[in-house]
Amino acid sequence: MWSGPRNISTAMMRSWENRSDSQVVDEPFYGFYLNKTRSPHPCFDEVLQSQSSSYEQVANELVNGECSSNVQYQKHMTHHMLAGFDLTWAKDLQHCFLIRDPAQVVNSYTNSRGVCSVEDIGIKRQFELYQEISQASGQDIPIVDSNDVLKNPERTLRLLCEKLGVPFMPKMLNWPKGGRTSDGVWAKHWYDSVENSTGFAPYTEKQLQLNDEQLSVVNQVQPFYQQLYNKRIIA
Repeated sequence: MWSGPRNISTAMMRSWENRSDSQVVDEPFYGFYLNKTRSPHPCFDEVLQSQSSSYEQVANELVNGECSSNVQYQKHMTHHMLAGFDLTWAKDLQHCFLIRDPAQVVNSYTNSRGVCSVEDIGIKRQFELYQEISQASGQDIPIVDSNDVLKNPERTLRLLCEKLGVPFMPKMLNWPKGGRTSDGVWAKHWYDSVENSTGFAPYTEKQLQLNDEQLSVVNQVQPFYQQLYNKRIIA
């Protein structure tokens, strides 16, 4: 699952982890990304200590590593996938993309980190990856919009599972409150709301107040989001 930050990506990971046939991998390229960019993220040192920063090693593990379940759900952040690195490892996996309205992403990201750039939220990179992975894999990759999930979780997840050729399980709609051993070490900074959840939060329409700098980021990425949005699964 290729997502940007602040995009119900962790709730979606919870949903898949609650299946009886699945295990999850939480942002395996985070260490690689931080090591390459030196971006001053929360938990910087802890992330680097907890993961391999070798792109090749992580990619090999994702394809050839041991998996104790029928389904392995890999949660990837699109901004972690720096341009120019070989995506051949991903060609035989099944892919899906999770998108969210840029204004909502920018608002949420800024509230959590204080700053927000085009690169931080990965929407432009998400569009590039959709094109690259579609070509490499030959898959008609399903796209789901976060707001559609929140408005109708069961219907959207049923359609997604159908596209991926796996059975929908009602267990995907709810999960126990709390953290998981599968969560990355960054959970203490980013996952508070998910750790207190037991399911997808109901969709609510919010009036956002964005400043000029935030609006500039939204305007720069909106065309890329819109192209993905137009291809989304409609529940």
